[in-house]
Amino acid sequence: MKSKGTMPKSKELPFSALYTEAQARRYFHKHRESLRRRLSHWQEERMIRRALKRAGDPKVVLDLPCGAGRFWPLLSEDPTRVLLAGDYSGGMLAVARRFQPPELLERFALVQTSAFHVALADDSVDGIVCIRLLHHIGEREDRLRLLRELRRVTRKSLCISLWLDDNRQGRRRRRLERARARGEVEYRHAFQDRFVQSPDTVEEEFVEAGFRIEARVRMLPGWSIWSTYVLIKS
Repeated sequence: MKSKGTMPKSKELPFSALYTEAQARRYFHKHRESLRRRLSHWQEERMIRRALKRAGDPKVVLDLPCGAGRFWPLLSEDPTRVLLAGDYSGGMLAVARRFQPPELLERFALVQTSAFHVALADDSVDGIVCIRLLHHIGEREDRLRLLRELRRVTRKSLCISLWLDDNRQGRRRRRLERARARGEVEYRHAFQDRFVQSPDTVEEEFVEAGFRIEARVRMLPGWSIWSTYVLIKS
């Protein structure tokens, strides 16, 4: 059995290096490859759409990390919205440029940048959509560093998704993590790259980072591990 790896202390997280262009292509296609994944994608879109509404439907929005543009059709539903998208992975951006329709791609200004050091000035956008990043971050100091950087860039709101443990999938994930810690189950990589948190823990961190919690939007209440918080810069 593999032992639990130690996540290196660095400005970037180790999982960031996993997204080569080949991996980005697989990531782009996997959410379209089965009915189950298409249904999950639809549920996630529904969650994000509700979160944006609770955030006041921001007009200048940064999608970070944007991946290969999975949520661009949703973000571009408002024809008056000004859209920016960034990702640390050049492979992800290359796949987005290759596979996204030209009429959708032209709506977005793309930038290769780290979410920990965003290549934008203070208060550059009305809102940030940060989907499927925070659950990769296991250390409190790293989560706070990320949150403070996103707070710097947004003028008003942050919609951020993560894994929480107050649901059936989350409790199952806790049991899996305990089994891995005992060496009974292998990690996919040499380090743990996904983490489930308690609502109390992350809500305390949101406030410490300088946000007010406007809402928590659950994907499937009581069942799904995914939630999106709507945070307002305070």
